[in-house]
Amino acid sequence: MRRQEKQPTTASDQEQLRLQARTQEQRRAQPETDAPVDRRPLASRSTRWAVSLSQHLAATAITPNQISYCSIVAAVLALLLLMATSQLDSSGWISLCLLLAAVMCQLRLLCNLMDGMVAIEAGKQTRDGAVWNELPDRIADVLFLVGAGMAAGFISLGWAAAALAVSTAYVRELGKGIDGVVDFAGPMAKPHRMALLTLALLLAAIVNLFAEPLLYQQILEWTLWLLCAGCLATLYRRSSALLQRLQ
Repeated sequence: MRRQEKQPTTASDQEQLRLQARTQEQRRAQPETDAPVDRRPLASRSTRWAVSLSQHLAATAITPNQISYCSIVAAVLALLLLMATSQLDSSGWISLCLLLAAVMCQLRLLCNLMDGMVAIEAGKQTRDGAVWNELPDRIADVLFLVGAGMAAGFISLGWAAAALAVSTAYVRELGKGIDGVVDFAGPMAKPHRMALLTLALLLAAIVNLFAEPLLYQQILEWTLWLLCAGCLATLYRRSSALLQRLQ
């Protein structure tokens, strides 16, 4: 005689089974790639320069965690540069600080790219790697955006943008913990935030040289308002998607 499978006896058991079935279907529906499903999809990861740089780093004693630490160093330098703009009188020096802060934004993204590539592609993963993959990002978000708020002369707006940016990452990790689905949807995910801030800093540096003094502060203020609005839209989109998956 065939053994009958045990059927769920309570509503909670049935709901748990339905949730597991939906999660499995969503994972099967995701495109198969060589990368883990919880890695942010980046086209730059497959470029020749990125592969070459990651291979050079992997051949050294540098660890992925150390690369992650460097993203915090870039954020600290950006914070100091943006703080300095309010203490300088020369348009040239202010523009230089803004330009270097934009470079720090891109250096932060480069560190974010390389730590994962060295860890995964080069086989240097560690048990604590997941911690150092996320924690420096949250610290860097706060430092960059608070620094932008200080340079704009509107520090409370910088803190608001930082809080919203960290919240988008929280909702992503919340979804991952509940049903295993990692949602990198925008419109203001980390790469979008850094791209917007980089462009704003470059524009502010140029405008400060050739236009009315302190106009660069208005550019940074508008950018932070736009970033806050984008983060709110991202929070709504990710939260709605998570709740829909759980229905």
